[in-house]
Amino acid sequence: MSFKAVLKSIAFLILLFVMLYVGMNNPEKIDFSFPIASREKIHAAAALIYFGVFAVGVLAGTMLHSGGGRKSSSSKEK
Repeated sequence: MSFKAVLKSIAFLILLFVMLYVGMNNPEKIDFSFPIASREKIHAAAALIYFGVFAVGVLAGTMLHSGGGRKSSSSKEK
């Protein structure tokens, strides 16, 4: 296992801890407005909304980082 992978795992665990910490300290219900996606306000626990935004960010980052699976080859086909 490379050091870079361990460092990324530790950083991800720190982000998960921050998400947990925010969730524990924000149990109140809030109104969340995001007009691009929905005209209606979402009335839910702040921790749940925070988790949803975090999950969308992680998935988007994963998709952008993966690059679609195409790799360029250095050798030319004959």
